[in-house]
Amino acid sequence: MKPARERIVGIIKILRKTYLRGRTALYYKTPLEILIATILSAQCTDKRVNQITPRLFKKYRTSYDFSKARQADLEKEIRSTGFYRNKAKNIIGAAKRIVEDFGGRVPDTMEGLISLPGVARKTANIVLSSGFKKAEGIAVDTHVKRLSARLGLSRENNPEKIEKDLLKIVPKKDWLDFNYILVGHGRSICNARKPLCNECPIAKLCPCSRLSLEQAGVSKA
Repeated sequence: MKPARERIVGIIKILRKTYLRGRTALYYKTPLEILIATILSAQCTDKRVNQITPRLFKKYRTSYDFSKARQADLEKEIRSTGFYRNKAKNIIGAAKRIVEDFGGRVPDTMEGLISLPGVARKTANIVLSSGFKKAEGIAVDTHVKRLSARLGLSRENNPEKIEKDLLKIVPKKDWLDFNYILVGHGRSICNARKPLCNECPIAKLCPCSRLSLEQAGVSKA
């Protein structure tokens, strides 16, 4: 199997064609909404978050609205996303920081975003790419982490270290969509428990694929 740097262009090319509408599955219309939705999505499915946010965004329309929210009220409204106390605290804290330090507008830089409570690089990357169409890095979520290991793109376990490895081999022009096409592939084909290697469009480029292993004469349980 060729090194990751030599395979990555082919992987991206195929996945782009397969997942033409690569973008986050979270419901949002503004940078503020994608910020809130991404915070809520931690340890929670996008489907569950999308059931909550339409109602939430009608009640809280601006960063000023969220900054003035009572934590007890917000906790009740986001309870089903899990870890709701910490999430409510971070959302209100982030909104207050946006109001006080950024004039009520969600910052459009990595530096500004990670200064907000509850916002690390993964969340910041998603907000930048989805809310501002800017790429300062690559968001590493559970799907990207899993596929980076299976595709031999990184041997690291820490998301920030995985991101550093990816930034070295993924062409910068592809940073914006790389998370989304890997998430799409992770959900439809390369799932955590039973990856559908026989249906995988990039099986020949994947060192963990049953197909590539069989071609090399190696059996996989």
